[in-house]
Amino acid sequence: MPNRLPPLNALRAFEVAARHLSFKNAAAELSVTPTAVSHQIRLLEDFLGLTLFHRLTRALELTPQGLAMLPKVRDGLGCFAEAVENAHEHTVDGRLFVVLPPAFATRWLVPRLRRFSEAEPSLNLHIIRSLNTVDGDQEAAGTSFEQAGLRQDDSMVVIRYGAGLYPGFQVDHIFGADYIAVCSPKLLESDPPLRSPSDMQFQVLLHDDATTRVNSGLSWEEWFRLAGVSGVDSSAGPHFSDSGLVYVAALDGLGVALASKPLVAKAIAQGRLVVPFDIVVGQHFAYYLVIPEAIFERPAVAAFRHWLLEESRTEEPARPNHRPDQKH
Repeated sequence: MPNRLPPLNALRAFEVAARHLSFKNAAAELSVTPTAVSHQIRLLEDFLGLTLFHRLTRALELTPQGLAMLPKVRDGLGCFAEAVENAHEHTVDGRLFVVLPPAFATRWLVPRLRRFSEAEPSLNLHIIRSLNTVDGDQEAAGTSFEQAGLRQDDSMVVIRYGAGLYPGFQVDHIFGADYIAVCSPKLLESDPPLRSPSDMQFQVLLHDDATTRVNSGLSWEEWFRLAGVSGVDSSAGPHFSDSGLVYVAALDGLGVALASKPLVAKAIAQGRLVVPFDIVVGQHFAYYLVIPEAIFERPAVAAFRHWLLEESRTEEPARPNHRPDQKH
């Protein structure tokens, strides 16, 4: 017998014809003509160099060779069908809704989504920015899982900024959110220049009211305390209700902002922002992936979770970009 396999269509025609012992009935099941079935059987017999059927006047009979071959062919076709079904069940497709904080979406997730889309092109991803994904005022994690408009086969996961305590959900730590002071490079040479933390009293302080409201430990007052600088009005400067506005203001050179290290790492690496001082305001809040237990093993959810956690592990910490003669 040749080493190569016979044509799959011929094996399929053989199995159906052997089951019906009729080319006509086999043709009906396969939606082809009896002549087409007979042709496939002849191809298989020529390939094998064996006769598989006795063609009688009004019936078919399997030859001993055909009888011996039939069980294995059935097993093989069954394995093919199982493999196809298994592959279909694990295909990453459908709609996946990801609800997440606006700053995380804009500054961290979206710039990386191209890699995920290339890896999972059949997945229909929906990104939804929501402030309900930030802990505060005893807010429960489940309030972010609005079901309006979701189909039965849709999946929804949430990225939350908070303490990580979400009973009833599968929770993965993405990364912490310690804060550092950042500004436009041109502010390093402003008048007066930024050479020591005490020089910050002459700079415009940018305030993120949205983050400060839910995390009282994050403030310029705490930054100055850690820097050992006193006598500065830490509440002075413009206040913004959206973290994205603070980010734009810092890029534009309006002043100095407190920003989450992972969310500004790219801008620092590109030289659009600099870190004037190595002072970190530690946070007990972090970013978490929160998944309902009922959908945790769905292929779309599993694929997104794997990709997200791998991306977070390769996140390099922001390297402070400051003056060589800087004092601390």
